[in-house]
Amino acid sequence: MEADILIIGGRVIDGTGGPWYKADIAIKNGKIIAIGKIGRMDAKRVIDANGLMVTPGFIDMHSHSDYTLMVDGRALSKIMQGVTTEVIGNCGSSAAPVMGILKDRGNEESKRYGLKIEWTKMREYIHKLEESGVSLNVVPLVGYSNIRIAVLGYDAREPSRSEMEEMKIILDEALSDGAFGMSTGLRYDPQSFAKTEEIIELAKIVSEHGGIYASHIRDEGDRGLVIEAIEEAIRIGREAKVPVEISHLKILAKPLWDKCDEMIRMIDEARERGVEVTADQYPYEASGTSLMAWIPKWANEGGREKLIERLKDKDLREKIKMELYKTMEYRGGAENAIISRFEPDPSIEGSSIKQVSEKLGLSEDETAIRLVEKALEAKSSIGIINFNQKPENLRKIFSKPWVMVGSDGYALSPTGILATGIPHPRSYGTFPRAIAKYVKDEKVVTLEECIRKMTSLPANVIGLWSKGLIKVGFDADIVIFDYEKIRDTATYTKPAQYPIGIEYVIVNGVLTVDRGVYTGEKAGKVLRKKKV
Repeated sequence: MEADILIIGGRVIDGTGGPWYKADIAIKNGKIIAIGKIGRMDAKRVIDANGLMVTPGFIDMHSHSDYTLMVDGRALSKIMQGVTTEVIGNCGSSAAPVMGILKDRGNEESKRYGLKIEWTKMREYIHKLEESGVSLNVVPLVGYSNIRIAVLGYDAREPSRSEMEEMKIILDEALSDGAFGMSTGLRYDPQSFAKTEEIIELAKIVSEHGGIYASHIRDEGDRGLVIEAIEEAIRIGREAKVPVEISHLKILAKPLWDKCDEMIRMIDEARERGVEVTADQYPYEASGTSLMAWIPKWANEGGREKLIERLKDKDLREKIKMELYKTMEYRGGAENAIISRFEPDPSIEGSSIKQVSEKLGLSEDETAIRLVEKALEAKSSIGIINFNQKPENLRKIFSKPWVMVGSDGYALSPTGILATGIPHPRSYGTFPRAIAKYVKDEKVVTLEECIRKMTSLPANVIGLWSKGLIKVGFDADIVIFDYEKIRDTATYTKPAQYPIGIEYVIVNGVLTVDRGVYTGEKAGKVLRKKKV
């Protein structure tokens, strides 16, 4: 028998969490066909992995590449750090379905990249993505905001019975089209207008399909309600009988940093009671968001046009400014809010709001509200990198066996339209950084446990039953790296830099990174969930 690829002499970390062992691996037709001391076997390509680690391909549990993959399916910032599968459609926002107001207005992100939305349904989006080709595997979730806006627009109210049924139909169709679950971003408007009961009703549909409920919870600290938000996520899982994946678990407000132990204990106790709760985390002290997300909820009722109207009212503008600034202070202050993307004036990208205020000779709160007004005028947004997390809490969270790795980033490129702005370095460095930071430097977990968090754990949570392990019969998604060298190089000021130490990446049996160089292959697949 001839193999397509034969990997010899590597130290295999199989993804189970067990200790590494030395073995050869044979790959044919996209599958692992043999593991062990293989001896003589003809192969089209032999990779000498002596002195290197051989692991399952990394699975990015939390990504926002829905549109960037349509722009550039090479997914360079992800594939070069060893990501072979990523979960898109997170935080309640997905590229499909696009109906109602979303269809009329188009999506802000799609416009930024010059994309024309030529789809409505989830199945149509999946087909378009397949047509364009991708270098890694893609797992779609359906965003709750897409569903709610299709039926209720930006209204801050409960749905009627008929509207609730309409939302269920849209969700059921997206799940039938292949989505692996539903995500919410309850911190963001108009999703924040929903009561818990509304989410539970929809999550029951997800449960019927055997999917997951992934949530950017209602508060991560800047509204002082992080414990209540964790309680809500657990309740949704319990009452809807659906697995809950808490997105980018953290506490980002300094006054609540000491709530970390309580938050972890709540999740541990829920799991002991049989509620399937897991979480993902990125290994950075800074979060990434939009300044628009700090606008108070009441000011966003009715959508962008209503917000613009309110800002023209002197008294309402003052109130919005005051509440926005209060949130900013809770999250570390203007000096810790770095502008990562601002299309109306790219020259201020990389500066803090404090620095911009000093340059303009304005107060910090007035500077922030003026940036919001400029973004609204340009029908754009304001990307923010926000330093707001306690290193000790990051370590506590990562040490839990139910926490996996998710970048909360995008598939980007160091050149072209996807190189604009100064994005969070997590899009380029998350997975090598997790190994370098939590295994090599801080010794929070073993290398084998870290790899499990990047491979079999997310595969099992999502339901990817042929991925996440080095095992005969499994898909040949494999990363080969130099443990001594592996490290991220992306920084907050120069994020578009590939990590070092990733030598080879194999996707579905096809060599996609060869000796640290992208080969140009697009062997990824857009995966579809099959109803249980």
